[in-house]
Amino acid sequence: MTPDSRRLLPSDAPVTLIDATGEAVGAVPDDATLLRSLGALITARRLNDQAYALVRQGRLAVYPSSHGQEACQVAAAQVLDAADWLFPTYRDTVAAVVKGVDPVEALSLLKGDWHCGYDPYEHRVAPHATPLATQLPHAVGVAHAARLRGEPTVVMAMCGDGGTSEGDFHEALNFAAVFQAPVVFFVQNNEYAISVPLSRQSAAPSLAHKGIGYGIPGERVDGNDMAALLTVLGAAVQRARAGEGPQLVEAHTYRMQAHTNADDASRYRDEADVEAWVQRDPITRLRAYLRDRGALTDDVDAGFTADAERAAAHLRDGLNQDIEPNPEDLFAYVYASATPQLREQAALVADELSREGAR
Repeated sequence: MTPDSRRLLPSDAPVTLIDATGEAVGAVPDDATLLRSLGALITARRLNDQAYALVRQGRLAVYPSSHGQEACQVAAAQVLDAADWLFPTYRDTVAAVVKGVDPVEALSLLKGDWHCGYDPYEHRVAPHATPLATQLPHAVGVAHAARLRGEPTVVMAMCGDGGTSEGDFHEALNFAAVFQAPVVFFVQNNEYAISVPLSRQSAAPSLAHKGIGYGIPGERVDGNDMAALLTVLGAAVQRARAGEGPQLVEAHTYRMQAHTNADDASRYRDEADVEAWVQRDPITRLRAYLRDRGALTDDVDAGFTADAERAAAHLRDGLNQDIEPNPEDLFAYVYASATPQLREQAALVADELSREGAR
């Protein structure tokens, strides 16, 4: 193996800088950065749990929780600049919110109101992708276009372990590598694609190794260690911005709750496995580290909790508002310029509505 090919190999074990007990085992970011991340983590957990409650109340049709994976979500957004793009999956609501999207608007898709409830260009967050990995070629396209224009834009392309089994994943990596697109492929390996365990998806040593075949360097990181995520993802973003091409990062984490509220996770995984991951909770770990350093006081922690409660209240208030659908919207946003057939259909519906109102 040549030195050039060895640079593609990920580390033998996931990069960890703060262990499960909250002890530093490597060089970590400064306290101010980690405190900001802890605040975002606490709000993220509260939004996850609030969204799950709103499903039970009938205010959301479905919710794929990232409870336990919040460190991945927060770090992915925090390492980006305002002009960088984020391409999220359906489970990445928290990442979109940290990037600046209003949580009420971010959840419009899962309420069944709009396909995308926010302006993707405002915060440079692409619409949530429900089909697996279809957003990855789009992310590469945006990154490639930015490179051609000479812009310093970096794209964070997120997917889950199940997404790496899709053809779009491989096509995106190949294109990105050949054209040296400034994109970071961020795989959240939470060990299950709905009910399918990772062992039934891939025989590779790790998902990070999948980059080797395309000439893309890979790295593995502890997905419940905020310090490690900020460091590894931050380095990948800097590398892409410097013109050194794409990178594949695999975060090892766990989906603490079911795939969605419609899923019964007890049918395919052992509760003991879930309990083992509770001990590796990203919030508990970061809290312990910052408290031991004296950086996190009771007052600061209480402020984080209050901020989280305000965010949850905003989400409740926003999703508890009934929306009166406008049938004309069915035709208004299909094409930039309506086709004759579309205008005909719109006129037909408008006529039917007017006759309904006359009754």
